[in-house]
Amino acid sequence: MALWDRLKESASTTQTQLIARKNDLKSGAFRDSSMAMCALVAAADGTVDPAERQRVARLIATNEVLQNFRADDLRRRFENNLDKLAADFDFGKVSVMQEIAKAKKKPAEARAVVQIGIVIGGADGDFDKDEQAVVREACYALDLPPHEFDL
Repeated sequence: MALWDRLKESASTTQTQLIARKNDLKSGAFRDSSMAMCALVAAADGTVDPAERQRVARLIATNEVLQNFRADDLRRRFENNLDKLAADFDFGKVSVMQEIAKAKKKPAEARAVVQIGIVIGGADGDFDKDEQAVVREACYALDLPPHEFDL
């Protein structure tokens, strides 16, 4: 199977797993952590590309799992995290990682946050090395082993 096909299949499987747990993913910590993860993946290469910002914002708005929350609230949280990363990527990343770490008290939510990062990273068909690296770092912030997610 080609890498592209495996990536699409993996993202699809991950999304299916998230949907199955949708009713368990309603906490404020999950909301905050997942929006921080989305911003981190969108800016994984150290820059915030306007096209990437729009693409991820659309994915957030249409993601079934995130429909437990108001779309305008999610967008505001996503944009705030992106603005921190755009202003100073290294300093902003510290703040964003603290947001991501909010979910570590509940392992199911922590895993879901990582899975959202994988879905967002793979949505364009190219879960690149920068995106994989920031999701791997998020695993450490959430006390999860990266190998559990093939990272």
